[in-house]
Amino acid sequence: MGGGLLTSAPLPRSFFDRPSHEVAPDLLGRVLVHGPVAVRLTEVEAYGGPGEDPAAHTYRGRTPRNAVMFGPPGHLYVYFTYGMHFCANLVCLPEEHGSAVLLRAGEIVAGLDLARERRTVNGDGSRRIPDRDLARGPARLATALGLKREHNGLDAVVEGAPGLKGAPGLEGAPGGFTRLGLTGVPAGAAAVLEGVPPEPDTIRSGPRTGISTAKDTPWRFWIDGDPTVSPYRAHVPRRRSTAATSVGEAPSS
Repeated sequence: MGGGLLTSAPLPRSFFDRPSHEVAPDLLGRVLVHGPVAVRLTEVEAYGGPGEDPAAHTYRGRTPRNAVMFGPPGHLYVYFTYGMHFCANLVCLPEEHGSAVLLRAGEIVAGLDLARERRTVNGDGSRRIPDRDLARGPARLATALGLKREHNGLDAVVEGAPGLKGAPGLEGAPGGFTRLGLTGVPAGAAAVLEGVPPEPDTIRSGPRTGISTAKDTPWRFWIDGDPTVSPYRAHVPRRRSTAATSVGEAPSS
């Protein structure tokens, strides 16, 4: 893995200026770069806009939390969930439409050591995580890429970037970060590269994972047989404790 993926050209903004359920399957096999780590996307989920998709964060309109989704296409929408995890999305459609694709899983193709360090289970790294699990799930993917609250709104389109194929010195450059740095993706920035899309007959679709509303909408897309794809899980209602109910705490959505 490596050369052909990491030397491909960045995707233009027009790629994301489409409905999310059209962008989502086209994202499979593409490579998301953030700093020295790059992930080949193998599983994604599309979410629609205000008033049309009850499972989307934008269903009830614009809020401070989801404002990035109403911005230009190709930006990262990073949100915090369950009080412990970050998840990353790529915004679709023109401004004010409020639509995005959740990045669910992928394969680390550059910056493997740093991704392992970020995903260590124990602080001392005493438990090694299998490489296939480093970005296998939306929270794991965001962690491996180092995406946090401060990256919400980060542009993943490199405007005016040169084509990466055949860039001078590319073949001899050590490590993904150095290679990508030579081709116009600045350190700390993000970009989605063309990568190598899978054969159309290997792309599968089905219900989105773990949601309670619009749960049968077949907008989850993945590469069939890829070991980094996360297992499907139907929504399981979270139990409220008696104590939480007694103080009038609202149920989780």
